[in-house]
Amino acid sequence: MRIGILALQGAFEKHAEMARSLGHETILVRRKDDFESIDGLVLPGGESTVQLKLIVRFELEWSLMRFAVAGHPILATCAGLILAARTVTQPEQRSLGFVDVRVARNAWGRQIDSFEAMSDEGHPLVFIRAPRILEVGEKVDVLGRFRGEPVLIRQGNVTCATFHPELTNDPYVYRLAFRKSQANAVAQPKNDTHAPHA
Repeated sequence: MRIGILALQGAFEKHAEMARSLGHETILVRRKDDFESIDGLVLPGGESTVQLKLIVRFELEWSLMRFAVAGHPILATCAGLILAARTVTQPEQRSLGFVDVRVARNAWGRQIDSFEAMSDEGHPLVFIRAPRILEVGEKVDVLGRFRGEPVLIRQGNVTCATFHPELTNDPYVYRLAFRKSQANAVAQPKNDTHAPHA
C-alpha cells in the first residue's frame, strides 16, 4: 500500500518512517495531484490552525474530502484528529468533519505537560499538547482508552488517535488504520458541498 503523509506542517517524517518500517511506500502530500497516487493517508500532529490555513492556501480541502468519502483509509493523530473531528472546542475551530466526535484542543495540557503512559489495553502512548475526546457518536468505535477515556477511535475508514503513535515503537495503530480489510465507509463530511474557505 502506498501511504501519503500530509506534509504541510508538523512531525510528518516520523509517520513516514513508521509506515516504511511496515513495508508501505510513502509519499509526502503537498499538492492536489499527490492524492492520485496514494492508497491511504496520514493527517499528522502539529498545529491544527496552521494546517487548516495551509490546506486552504494549497487548495487541498476538496481533495481531502473526496479521498475520505471514497473510502480510502486515513489515520489522523493529535492535530490530525482535530482536523477530522465534527466539532472542536477550546477554542472553537472549523474542521473537516470526517468523524462524529467532539474534541477539546490541548486538553491534556500544554507543551510542558507532555507525558508518556500506557493505554488501558497495554499499548504505549505519547501525549504532546494532545486533544481530548469529549463525545463520540453512535457510529464511532472506541479502540483504545486511557484511564477510561477514549484516545483511539474509528469511524468507517478513518482511525483517529489523540496521541502520537509515530513516537512509540509500537506499530499497532498503523496496522489498525491500514489493514487490507479496512471498512470503506466514512461519515459524510459536514462541509462536503461548500467551497473551501479560510
